Parts: sequence; structure tokens; C-alpha cells
Amino acid sequence: MGDVFAGRYELVDPLGEGGVGTVWRAWDHRQQAYCAAKVLRQVDATSLLRFIREQSLRLDHPHVLAPTGWAGEDDKVLFTLPIIRGGSVSTLVGDFGPLPPRLVALLLDQLLAALGAIHAEGLVHRDVKPANLLLDATGRQRPQLWLGDFGIAAGIDEPRLTQGPYALGTPGYLAPECLRRGWDPDPRADLYSAGMCAVEMLVGLRPDQDTDAVEALAQAELPHSLPPQLVDVVTRLAAPSLTARTQEAAAARRALAESQLCADQVPMEGILGEVEVFDHVPEFPAGWSARGPVDGRGAGSPAGAATPSGAPTPAVVSTAMPGRREAPTRPAPHAPVLSAAQPMARPTSPRQDPPRQDPPRQDPPRQDPPPQDPPRGRFSVQGRVRGLGIALGLILLGLLVLIATVWIVLT
Repeated sequence: MGDVFAGRYELVDPLGEGGVGTVWRAWDHRQQAYCAAKVLRQVDATSLLRFIREQSLRLDHPHVLAPTGWAGEDDKVLFTLPIIRGGSVSTLVGDFGPLPPRLVALLLDQLLAALGAIHAEGLVHRDVKPANLLLDATGRQRPQLWLGDFGIAAGIDEPRLTQGPYALGTPGYLAPECLRRGWDPDPRADLYSAGMCAVEMLVGLRPDQDTDAVEALAQAELPHSLPPQLVDVVTRLAAPSLTARTQEAAAARRALAESQLCADQVPMEGILGEVEVFDHVPEFPAGWSARGPVDGRGAGSPAGAATPSGAPTPAVVSTAMPGRREAPTRPAPHAPVLSAAQPMARPTSPRQDPPRQDPPRQDPPRQDPPPQDPPRGRFSVQGRVRGLGIALGLILLGLLVLIATVWIVLT
């Protein structure tokens, strides 16, 4: 079985790669349900600050994929999200090429609704791109888009985590002003990225940093004509000039509503065309089912639970202390170190067999009983060292979180 975080989240199988970590399917032993778990690749000051910002997002919106919880253990941290099964807009374009204009208008409207909500909270996403626009597996029903991956999001008035002429984001969707030295997070940069996402959905090709939306839409050879109202909304969103660009997500949504391209009365066949949003989540790996671990097995089972005969002891990689080596026959971390059947052998010390005999110590007037094995329930030396290591790891993680929080407050 997989690694377990904080005795609760068991990693089952990887689902994809994000900007700062790997997304896993995980089993929540407390809720007895599956969730998505994003595990950070590394824990340093910058990545920890971004982790704090992303996991602290608690925005309840039908198109914002916000974290639902988090856990940390040793040198790794993760946060959890709902599993979104329909892949992303990027995979949809890869499967079907240029999307029908009405479908593009619908997806763009949902994206703008999400951006309007996070901008109202004083947050700039800074990495809006088709790969971060996730879809429910709705098949031929009305699509449902989620804006996810807030790993490099920043508050409008918060300090930047990079110094110098660095631009965070993805080329092709990055607003031109983001490349200028000293640029501060601005919601209008997200609107530019949304416009370039719409360009990719319409033409079926990924833009580069020099792509001009007007030229890309005018020169594209498409199987269907583009409605002028939609072209106007998209090109205004993706205008290189800040003054010529749409200033708020709500304004672009009003223009889309006036176009009637994705009105409720339009049948789904007229919106989707030949497009279908498939389920992209892989089948369960061996030992897992829709109800969780098969036969109740799993690394997160309560201590003392029986292991099936012949089954190997599950390895716990991410929960191991850095630098600690486990012998193949050593019990799992949650198992007791000492037991009545396996007492710890006392090492032979120089005092027990010294080269020089000391009669007064070897044959004292009062005979003390011979040393006994540690009583059951008492920790061995190895157990104390292991416990100290785990405690130090947790303390270091807590100090990093405290330092990051104080730094954000002071700056």
C-alpha cells in the first residue's frame, strides 16, 4: 500500500504533475473517501510560503477548486482537494482540436466567473492556462469548469516571493506587462491569460509569447465561422495594452451574456457539437476499489491489524525521517519497538567483561540482582532515538511555518 501522511491520508496512485508538486489520488482514512492530494516536491522558505497561501484559500465558489485540508509529516507537506475527473481544457483541445464557439463562450464565462470571485478577494492567480482549467466528466451534459492550481497566486497588496526581473507564469498566457521589472500582481493580467486561453480553444493551437490574438483568430483556418461578438470579447481580454484591455471580469461576462451564445435556452447539442468530456481518472490500482482498500487492508489501518499471510509489509517512504535506514525485518513505524516475544538484546559493554578485574566491583558484599530486560511498555534506546528524530522533524516544520507567517505579516 501507499505512504500515509499524519496517519490519515494514504497515497494511492499519481494523477498528474502540478507547478510545485505531484497530484495523487489519496484515501482519507478519517472520512473513508477518496480525495486528490497535492504533495510538494521540496520544502524551502519560498515553496512553504506558497503552500501556506494556496492551502489557506477557502473560497466557496462553483468554479474555484479550493483546498479542503492539509497535513505535514517530517520533510513533506500536502493539501487535499476534490478529485476532478474530466481532465483539463488542455486535454479537451488535444482530443478534439478547435472547440465549437458556443462551447468556448460557455467555458470562458465560467472562467471569468471564477476570476471575478478571486479578484474580489484581493487575489491574483498569475498562472491561468488551459492545463489549470479542470473539467468534471460530464460527457454530453453541460460542462463544468474549475479554476485550480493556486501555487503561485499572490495578493494584490502582498509582497512578491521573487526578487529582480523574474516573471512567474507560463509563456504564451503571460501578459506583456508581467515581463517588466518591478511589476506587481494585477487582476488584469489574469484577464489577458483568460483571453489567450480562449484563443487556444478557438484555434486549437497553443499560443507563444509573441502571439497576437487578433492575428491568430483572423488567420486561423477553422471548420466553423467565429461569431463577431465572441471575437470582440476575446480580443479585448487579450489586448497587449493595459488601457485597451477589459478591466474587469464582470464586464466581459456581460458582453458574453449579450451575445446569447451560451444562453440557457440553447440545447447542449448546439453548444457541444461533437465534443464529449470523458472521464480521465485511471482505474484503481491493485489492492484498491471504489470503496477503499480491498479487504480493509492499507498502511493506514489501525495498529495491530492483521496482515494477510504472505503479503509484504508496506513501505512508508515519505513518512520516514531523513537519513534513517530501516532494516527489512523492522516493524512498521506505528508498531511497538519492544515486545514480549522479541526482547531487545543488551549489548556487551567493557564493564561486563573488562580486561582488568576489579574485585570490589565484581564481588561486592551486597549482591545486586542481575540486570533484567526492559519491562514491557518501556521504550528502547532505538525507540527513544526514533521518537526524538520525529519530534525534531515536527519542530523544524513548525518553525518554518512560523517564520514564513511572521515574514508575511512583517513585510
